[in-house]
Amino acid sequence: MQIALWVVVMLVVLALLFDFMNGFHDAANSIATVVSTGVLKPTQAVAFAAFFNVVAIFFFELKVAATVGKGIVEPDIVDQHVVFGALVGAIFWNVVTWWYGIPSSSSHALIGGIVGAAIAKAGVGPLIGSGVLRTVAFIFVSPMLGFVFGSLLMIGVSWLFRRRSPLKVDKLFRRAQLVSAGLYSLGHGGNDAQKTIGIIWLLLIAAGLSAAGDKSPPAWVIWSCYVAIGLGTLFGGWRIVKTMGQKITKLKPVGGFCAETGGAITLFLATGLGVPVSTTHTITGAIYGVGSVRGASAVRWGLAGNILLAWIFTIPVTAFVAAVFYGVSRWLF
Repeated sequence: MQIALWVVVMLVVLALLFDFMNGFHDAANSIATVVSTGVLKPTQAVAFAAFFNVVAIFFFELKVAATVGKGIVEPDIVDQHVVFGALVGAIFWNVVTWWYGIPSSSSHALIGGIVGAAIAKAGVGPLIGSGVLRTVAFIFVSPMLGFVFGSLLMIGVSWLFRRRSPLKVDKLFRRAQLVSAGLYSLGHGGNDAQKTIGIIWLLLIAAGLSAAGDKSPPAWVIWSCYVAIGLGTLFGGWRIVKTMGQKITKLKPVGGFCAETGGAITLFLATGLGVPVSTTHTITGAIYGVGSVRGASAVRWGLAGNILLAWIFTIPVTAFVAAVFYGVSRWLF
């Protein structure tokens, strides 16, 4: 397959734009709890999260990138039109949900885009069922794990520190939350940056610039994706911070610590298994889990319906938009 070099360069830039928007859109996931509890100021929080997004490059194998690059659709059917459609579909959904302040998944937006563009080109045949089903399953599994880990940690911490005064507990967990926020941001960078690495890898294989048998993409792809998501986080998606940090439940530092730690455990597990998961789904589940320990009335369950609808519609909508822009791409170049 012959793809013009200028088209490859344009699509790499578009992929890095998506990666930047991923960080921008998902900054709320990393910083909402630490900002809402007052442990860090917003500007401090985004710089803190961005640093750990980039540092994640040294901690995780490229298993998620391999899943996105080779485990969702057969690489043989991918061309510049499929990549263009997938990226436009994902970027469209990120912009819409950011504008309305809805926590949604950049990860599943990209997966939906890849699936929709691939179907538009060659039907369902090239889809790799195991990879698609595992990704879809984690739409529900990751928030459930976040909920379970967040609530269990909150119960455990409440029991361990039951004899301490609230003032001492608050002071201790203001410091501890810096550790948990760093771990969560590490998991965010480790899982999310690899999705863009995966789609650029797909493009390079399609263009003949990388072999399908290679165990990893070129180093410049890895570094540029981690830096792009870090820069996106640095600029922050403030519309979603309010939803994540204030509207679901009122968090104190101890609750923020448990939510972030529960979310980080889930992300570490998923990244180790090579599953592209949503950091948004994960931290939302963890926040609900922490809030539920204080009682059902402490959580705004009605908001969960709106968030759940966004989760359910992410893959179908991005798949449809990607299919449309696959056609547009064929007309453009």
